[in-house]
Amino acid sequence: MDVELQPGHEAVVRVPVATLWAAPEAVRSVDGPALTDTPDIAAWVAGMDRDQQVGDCVLSQLLLGERVLVTELRADGWAHVVAAEQPAAKLDRRGYPGWLPVGQLSAPAPAAPSGVPLVVDATRTALRAAPEGAVVLRDVVLGTRLAPAGRPADGWRPVHVPGRPEPLWAPEGDLVPLPTERPEAKEVLAVAERLRDLRYVWGGLSPDGIDCSGLVNLAWRRYGVTLPRDADDQAEATTPLALDEERPGDLYFFARPGRRIHHVGIVTAEPHGDRRRMLHACYRQRRVLEEQLPEDRLATLVGAHRV
Repeated sequence: MDVELQPGHEAVVRVPVATLWAAPEAVRSVDGPALTDTPDIAAWVAGMDRDQQVGDCVLSQLLLGERVLVTELRADGWAHVVAAEQPAAKLDRRGYPGWLPVGQLSAPAPAAPSGVPLVVDATRTALRAAPEGAVVLRDVVLGTRLAPAGRPADGWRPVHVPGRPEPLWAPEGDLVPLPTERPEAKEVLAVAERLRDLRYVWGGLSPDGIDCSGLVNLAWRRYGVTLPRDADDQAEATTPLALDEERPGDLYFFARPGRRIHHVGIVTAEPHGDRRRMLHACYRQRRVLEEQLPEDRLATLVGAHRV
Protein backbone atom coordinates (compact mmCIF):
# COMPACT_ATOMS: atom_id res chain seq x y z
CA MET A 1 0.00 0.00 0.00
CA ASP A 2 1.25 3.50 -0.88
CA VAL A 3 1.88 5.03 2.56
CA GLU A 4 1.45 8.52 1.09
CA LEU A 5 -2.23 7.95 0.42
CA GLN A 6 -4.44 9.24 3.20
CA PRO A 7 -8.21 9.29 3.68
CA GLY A 8 -9.50 12.81 3.17
CA HIS A 9 -6.72 13.66 0.70
CA GLU A 10 -6.54 13.64 -3.06
CA ALA A 11 -4.72 11.03 -5.15
CA VAL A 12 -4.27 10.54 -8.88
CA VAL A 13 -4.58 7.53 -11.17
CA ARG A 14 -1.13 6.19 -12.07
CA VAL A 15 -2.16 3.59 -14.70
CA PRO A 16 -3.51 4.18 -18.22
CA VAL A 17 -7.04 2.99 -17.36
CA ALA A 18 -8.32 2.16 -13.87
CA THR A 19 -11.70 0.48 -13.41
CA LEU A 20 -14.04 1.80 -10.72
CA TRP A 21 -15.87 -1.00 -8.90
CA ALA A 22 -19.14 -1.12 -6.96
CA ALA A 23 -17.44 -3.03 -4.13
CA PRO A 24 -14.30 -5.16 -3.66
CA GLU A 25 -16.54 -8.15 -2.97
CA ALA A 26 -18.31 -7.68 -6.32
CA VAL A 27 -15.32 -8.51 -8.52
CA ARG A 28 -15.36 -11.79 -10.43
CA SER A 29 -12.62 -14.25 -11.35
CA VAL A 30 -12.68 -12.89 -14.92
CA ASP A 31 -11.76 -9.44 -13.60
CA GLY A 32 -8.20 -10.37 -12.59
CA PRO A 33 -6.41 -8.54 -15.46
CA ALA A 34 -8.11 -5.26 -14.48
CA LEU A 35 -7.13 -5.48 -10.80
CA THR A 36 -3.32 -5.57 -10.90
CA ASP A 37 -0.92 -2.68 -10.40
CA THR A 38 -0.37 -2.81 -14.18
CA PRO A 39 -3.89 -3.57 -15.45
CA ASP A 40 -4.34 -5.10 -18.89
CA ILE A 41 -7.74 -3.77 -19.92
CA ALA A 42 -7.59 -5.30 -23.40
CA ALA A 43 -7.02 -8.77 -21.94
CA TRP A 44 -9.76 -8.22 -19.37
CA VAL A 45 -12.34 -7.29 -22.02
CA ALA A 46 -11.23 -10.11 -24.33
CA GLY A 47 -11.74 -12.61 -21.50
CA MET A 48 -15.35 -11.67 -20.82
CA ASP A 49 -18.37 -13.30 -22.43
CA ARG A 50 -21.42 -11.37 -23.61
CA ASP A 51 -23.11 -11.44 -20.22
CA GLN A 52 -19.98 -10.53 -18.26
CA GLN A 53 -19.52 -7.42 -20.42
CA VAL A 54 -22.62 -5.92 -18.81
CA GLY A 55 -22.03 -6.91 -15.19
CA ASP A 56 -23.14 -4.19 -12.80
CA CYS A 57 -20.03 -4.60 -10.65
CA VAL A 58 -18.31 -2.03 -12.92
CA LEU A 59 -19.28 1.60 -12.37
CA SER A 60 -16.88 3.55 -14.58
CA GLN A 61 -13.24 3.88 -15.58
CA LEU A 62 -10.68 6.57 -14.85
CA LEU A 63 -7.81 7.64 -17.08
CA LEU A 64 -4.18 8.29 -16.25
CA GLY A 65 -3.82 11.43 -14.13
CA GLU A 66 -7.48 11.70 -13.09
CA ARG A 67 -7.96 13.13 -9.61
CA VAL A 68 -9.81 11.27 -6.87
CA LEU A 69 -10.62 12.03 -3.26
CA VAL A 70 -9.66 9.06 -1.07
CA THR A 71 -12.37 8.45 1.53
CA GLU A 72 -11.30 5.06 2.91
CA LEU A 73 -8.28 2.75 2.76
CA ARG A 74 -8.63 -0.96 3.49
CA ALA A 75 -5.88 -3.28 4.65
CA ASP A 76 -6.61 -5.66 1.76
CA GLY A 77 -5.42 -3.11 -0.80
CA TRP A 78 -8.64 -1.34 -1.77
CA ALA A 79 -9.42 2.37 -1.64
CA HIS A 80 -12.86 3.93 -1.63
CA VAL A 81 -12.66 7.10 -3.71
CA VAL A 82 -14.73 9.84 -5.27
CA ALA A 83 -13.75 10.47 -8.89
CA ALA A 84 -13.58 14.26 -8.85
CA GLU A 85 -13.56 14.68 -12.65
CA GLN A 86 -16.69 12.56 -13.29
CA PRO A 87 -19.73 14.47 -11.98
CA ALA A 88 -22.50 12.28 -10.56
CA ALA A 89 -24.81 14.64 -8.70
CA LYS A 90 -27.36 12.00 -7.71
CA LEU A 91 -24.68 9.86 -6.04
CA ASP A 92 -22.22 12.36 -4.52
CA ARG A 93 -21.88 16.09 -5.18
CA ARG A 94 -18.07 15.67 -5.14
CA GLY A 95 -17.93 13.15 -8.01
CA TYR A 96 -18.48 9.48 -8.85
CA PRO A 97 -17.97 7.19 -5.81
CA GLY A 98 -16.56 3.67 -6.00
CA TRP A 99 -13.61 1.39 -5.25
CA LEU A 100 -10.14 1.16 -6.83
CA PRO A 101 -7.12 -1.04 -6.11
CA VAL A 102 -4.68 1.09 -4.12
CA GLY A 103 -1.81 0.08 -6.42
CA GLN A 104 -3.45 1.97 -9.28
CA LEU A 105 -3.20 5.27 -7.38
CA SER A 106 -0.40 7.65 -6.51
CA ALA A 107 -0.09 10.70 -4.31
CA PRO A 108 -0.26 13.92 -6.34
CA ALA A 109 3.02 15.49 -7.43
CA PRO A 110 4.09 18.19 -4.97
CA ALA A 111 4.82 20.80 -7.65
CA ALA A 112 2.22 21.94 -10.14
CA PRO A 113 3.43 21.42 -13.73
CA SER A 114 3.68 24.43 -16.00
CA GLY A 115 2.81 24.92 -19.65
CA VAL A 116 -0.31 24.33 -21.73
CA PRO A 117 -1.77 20.91 -20.85
CA LEU A 118 -1.70 18.25 -23.55
CA VAL A 119 -4.35 15.70 -24.46
CA VAL A 120 -3.97 12.37 -26.25
CA ASP A 121 -5.59 12.63 -29.67
CA ALA A 122 -4.60 9.14 -30.88
CA THR A 123 -6.96 6.31 -30.04
CA ARG A 124 -4.11 4.98 -27.90
CA THR A 125 -0.42 5.68 -27.49
CA ALA A 126 2.57 4.38 -25.52
CA LEU A 127 4.81 6.32 -23.14
CA ARG A 128 8.52 5.46 -23.24
CA ALA A 129 11.50 5.91 -20.97
CA ALA A 130 13.28 7.90 -23.71
CA PRO A 131 12.68 8.79 -27.36
CA GLU A 132 12.60 5.46 -29.21
CA GLY A 133 13.21 3.83 -25.81
CA ALA A 134 11.54 1.02 -23.91
CA VAL A 135 7.78 1.21 -23.39
CA VAL A 136 6.91 2.06 -19.79
CA LEU A 137 3.15 2.62 -20.10
CA ARG A 138 1.27 1.16 -23.06
CA ASP A 139 -2.31 1.86 -24.08
CA VAL A 140 -2.59 5.42 -22.79
CA VAL A 141 -5.90 6.31 -24.36
CA LEU A 142 -7.73 9.06 -26.20
CA GLY A 143 -8.73 11.97 -23.97
CA THR A 144 -5.97 11.44 -21.40
CA ARG A 145 -4.54 14.75 -20.19
CA LEU A 146 -0.79 15.04 -19.71
CA ALA A 147 1.43 17.85 -18.45
CA PRO A 148 4.37 18.87 -20.67
CA ALA A 149 7.82 18.32 -19.19
CA GLY A 150 9.91 20.24 -21.68
CA ARG A 151 10.40 20.84 -25.38
CA PRO A 152 9.83 18.20 -28.07
CA ALA A 153 12.90 16.42 -29.42
CA ASP A 154 13.07 14.61 -32.77
CA GLY A 155 9.33 13.98 -32.91
CA TRP A 156 8.94 13.00 -29.25
CA ARG A 157 7.39 14.94 -26.39
CA PRO A 158 8.36 14.60 -22.69
CA VAL A 159 5.45 14.53 -20.24
CA HIS A 160 4.97 14.29 -16.50
CA VAL A 161 3.34 11.05 -15.35
CA PRO A 162 1.85 10.43 -11.87
CA GLY A 163 3.97 8.30 -9.59
CA ARG A 164 7.12 8.61 -11.73
CA PRO A 165 9.97 10.98 -10.88
CA GLU A 166 11.30 11.21 -14.43
CA PRO A 167 9.35 12.32 -17.52
CA LEU A 168 8.20 9.78 -20.06
CA TRP A 169 8.13 10.32 -23.82
CA ALA A 170 5.20 10.16 -26.24
CA PRO A 171 5.17 10.48 -30.05
CA GLU A 172 4.62 14.19 -30.60
CA GLY A 173 1.93 13.52 -33.21
CA ASP A 174 -0.22 11.64 -30.68
CA LEU A 175 -0.63 14.71 -28.47
CA VAL A 176 -2.30 18.08 -29.03
CA PRO A 177 -2.67 21.14 -26.78
CA LEU A 178 -5.80 20.96 -24.67
CA PRO A 179 -8.26 23.33 -26.40
CA THR A 180 -9.09 26.56 -24.63
CA GLU A 181 -12.15 27.30 -26.78
CA ARG A 182 -15.36 25.33 -26.84
CA PRO A 183 -15.41 22.89 -29.77
CA GLU A 184 -18.11 22.73 -32.41
CA ALA A 185 -20.42 19.77 -31.97
CA LYS A 186 -19.35 18.34 -35.33
CA GLU A 187 -15.75 18.16 -34.07
CA VAL A 188 -16.87 16.11 -31.07
CA LEU A 189 -18.93 13.87 -33.33
CA ALA A 190 -15.84 13.26 -35.48
CA VAL A 191 -13.98 11.99 -32.41
CA ALA A 192 -16.87 9.70 -31.47
CA GLU A 193 -17.03 8.35 -35.02
CA ARG A 194 -13.44 7.15 -34.66
CA LEU A 195 -14.72 4.77 -31.98
CA ARG A 196 -17.17 2.88 -34.20
CA ASP A 197 -17.25 -0.89 -33.68
CA LEU A 198 -15.72 -0.74 -30.20
CA ARG A 199 -17.07 -3.41 -27.87
CA TYR A 200 -19.83 -2.45 -25.49
CA VAL A 201 -18.72 -2.79 -21.85
CA TRP A 202 -20.96 -1.56 -19.04
CA GLY A 203 -19.09 1.24 -17.28
CA GLY A 204 -16.37 1.27 -19.94
CA LEU A 205 -14.61 4.50 -20.82
CA SER A 206 -11.78 3.44 -23.10
CA PRO A 207 -11.11 2.17 -26.63
CA ASP A 208 -11.08 -1.38 -25.25
CA GLY A 209 -14.75 -1.17 -24.29
CA ILE A 210 -17.24 1.62 -23.70
CA ASP A 211 -20.87 2.23 -22.82
CA CYS A 212 -23.35 4.80 -24.13
CA SER A 213 -22.67 7.63 -21.68
CA GLY A 214 -18.96 6.78 -21.70
CA LEU A 215 -18.85 7.42 -25.45
CA VAL A 216 -20.37 10.87 -24.96
CA ASN A 217 -18.15 11.64 -21.98
CA LEU A 218 -14.94 10.58 -23.75
CA ALA A 219 -15.67 12.44 -26.99
CA TRP A 220 -16.23 15.72 -25.14
CA ARG A 221 -13.33 15.05 -22.77
CA ARG A 222 -11.00 15.08 -25.79
CA TYR A 223 -11.84 18.79 -26.10
CA GLY A 224 -11.51 19.59 -22.40
CA VAL A 225 -15.26 19.64 -21.67
CA THR A 226 -16.31 17.77 -18.53
CA LEU A 227 -19.71 16.09 -18.71
CA PRO A 228 -21.32 13.88 -16.06
CA ARG A 229 -20.64 10.15 -16.28
CA ASP A 230 -24.20 8.77 -16.46
CA ALA A 231 -26.85 9.40 -19.13
CA ASP A 232 -29.50 10.82 -16.80
CA ASP A 233 -27.00 13.28 -15.32
CA GLN A 234 -25.86 14.20 -18.83
CA ALA A 235 -29.45 15.11 -19.64
CA GLU A 236 -29.60 17.35 -16.57
CA ALA A 237 -26.36 19.08 -17.58
CA THR A 238 -27.37 19.86 -21.18
CA THR A 239 -29.93 22.11 -22.87
CA PRO A 240 -33.20 20.58 -24.12
CA LEU A 241 -34.22 21.22 -27.73
CA ALA A 242 -37.54 20.89 -29.47
CA LEU A 243 -37.48 17.73 -31.54
CA ASP A 244 -36.61 18.52 -35.16
CA GLU A 245 -34.23 21.27 -33.99
CA GLU A 246 -31.42 18.80 -33.34
CA ARG A 247 -28.28 18.87 -35.46
CA PRO A 248 -25.27 16.52 -35.82
CA GLY A 249 -23.35 16.42 -32.55
CA ASP A 250 -26.41 16.98 -30.34
CA LEU A 251 -27.65 14.21 -28.04
CA TYR A 252 -30.71 11.95 -28.02
CA PHE A 253 -31.95 10.65 -24.66
CA PHE A 254 -34.16 7.62 -24.04
CA ALA A 255 -36.37 6.46 -21.18
CA ARG A 256 -39.22 4.04 -20.66
CA PRO A 257 -42.53 5.43 -19.34
CA GLY A 258 -42.20 6.47 -15.72
CA ARG A 259 -38.51 5.55 -15.59
CA ARG A 260 -35.35 7.63 -15.55
CA ILE A 261 -33.21 8.12 -18.64
CA HIS A 262 -31.25 4.95 -19.42
CA HIS A 263 -29.61 5.61 -22.81
CA VAL A 264 -27.92 8.36 -24.81
CA GLY A 265 -26.72 8.63 -28.41
CA ILE A 266 -25.04 11.29 -30.55
CA VAL A 267 -27.09 12.75 -33.41
CA THR A 268 -25.38 12.10 -36.76
CA ALA A 269 -27.85 13.66 -39.24
CA GLU A 270 -30.59 16.23 -39.37
CA PRO A 271 -34.01 14.59 -38.90
CA HIS A 272 -36.24 13.87 -41.90
CA GLY A 273 -39.78 13.26 -40.70
CA ASP A 274 -39.61 10.30 -38.34
CA ARG A 275 -36.19 9.27 -39.63
CA ARG A 276 -33.47 10.04 -37.11
CA ARG A 277 -29.93 8.74 -36.96
CA MET A 278 -27.42 8.44 -34.15
CA LEU A 279 -24.06 7.02 -33.16
CA HIS A 280 -24.21 5.12 -29.88
CA ALA A 281 -22.74 2.33 -27.81
CA CYS A 282 -25.52 -0.20 -28.24
CA TYR A 283 -26.29 -2.57 -25.34
CA ARG A 284 -28.28 -4.83 -27.64
CA GLN A 285 -25.59 -5.35 -30.27
CA ARG A 286 -22.69 -4.94 -27.82
CA ARG A 287 -20.80 -2.46 -29.98
CA VAL A 288 -20.60 1.18 -31.06
CA LEU A 289 -22.61 1.71 -34.22
CA GLU A 290 -24.32 4.38 -36.32
CA GLU A 291 -27.89 3.66 -37.36
CA GLN A 292 -31.33 4.97 -38.09
CA LEU A 293 -33.44 4.74 -34.95
CA PRO A 294 -35.69 1.67 -35.19
CA GLU A 295 -39.33 1.96 -34.16
CA ASP A 296 -38.84 0.48 -30.71
CA ARG A 297 -36.03 2.97 -30.02
CA LEU A 298 -38.15 5.88 -31.28
CA ALA A 299 -40.84 4.80 -28.83
CA THR A 300 -38.50 5.57 -25.91
CA LEU A 301 -37.01 8.81 -27.31
CA VAL A 302 -37.72 11.48 -24.69
CA GLY A 303 -35.74 14.41 -26.06
CA ALA A 304 -32.84 15.98 -27.90
CA HIS A 305 -30.31 18.12 -26.02
CA ARG A 306 -27.34 20.33 -26.86
CA VAL A 307 -24.11 20.47 -24.87
